[in-house]
Amino acid sequence: MPELPEVEALALDLRRRLDGRAITAIHVPQFAALKTYQPPVSALAGTLVDDVTRHGKFLDIEASGLHLVLHLARAGWVRWRDEVPLVPPKPSQKSTLAVRVVLDDLPGIGQSGLDITEAGTKKSLAMYVVQDPLEVPGIATLGPDPLAADFTPEVLRGILAGQGKKQLKGVLRHQGTVAGIGNAYSDEILWQARMSPFKPADSLTDEDLQVLYDAIRTMLGDAVERSRGLAASELKGEKKSNLAVHNQAGKPCRRCGATVREVSFADSSLQYCPTCQTGGKPLADRRLSRLLK
Repeated sequence: MPELPEVEALALDLRRRLDGRAITAIHVPQFAALKTYQPPVSALAGTLVDDVTRHGKFLDIEASGLHLVLHLARAGWVRWRDEVPLVPPKPSQKSTLAVRVVLDDLPGIGQSGLDITEAGTKKSLAMYVVQDPLEVPGIATLGPDPLAADFTPEVLRGILAGQGKKQLKGVLRHQGTVAGIGNAYSDEILWQARMSPFKPADSLTDEDLQVLYDAIRTMLGDAVERSRGLAASELKGEKKSNLAVHNQAGKPCRRCGATVREVSFADSSLQYCPTCQTGGKPLADRRLSRLLK
């Protein structure tokens, strides 16, 4: 799933590519991806792209006062095309294409555009056409951005205090608590902070709080810097090659050499280093484990 660093890098890449370009058409072969009806998708035809930004894990293409907002969900991606077919795409259960954005012709380049795709059978990718990003429910309820200047240790302290006994892993992933962190980077942040994913949010000491805050800023900030300037096609590989524990179950921890372990849930899993994070004790199951530190 694309998280804050990848969506930030996508926004930077697309801002460079789309600056001043006109949108000539939007095709939505996966119609279920479209979550709004007013303004209509056709209202984007003829608009000029003014900016591309990010809200948490939402991508926002602003064009002549309208916003084309995308949430890529678990298996969505944005693919740049130097040339797009002249014939509009048809709906197909076999195709991964959800949305196509067609741009104006450029001399020597031709008609380029974006393909927004979604792999797999579970379709969760969402597209919104709005006049204000806050009209998108998921954006309106976002927590603070962890890389924003006003995200301070005191802000984090207030967030954790308000979450009571909830486990750190879930607190970091909840978009209404902190925006942009998902399953992968929550694993990475907690590994960096040497904290159990099951540690209660309200149990952190002042020292723990600073360690967690530094881990959030460092892990996300470093990932953004590594991704800066990369094309969309390079971002997935960059992310995978720098993960310390996420999706690394069975491999040695790059810090201590212990075997990275996994806890599985119905629709996701987490990975951690027992030596670095849980005092050498494996977490067999979230519901059964009494290990809190």
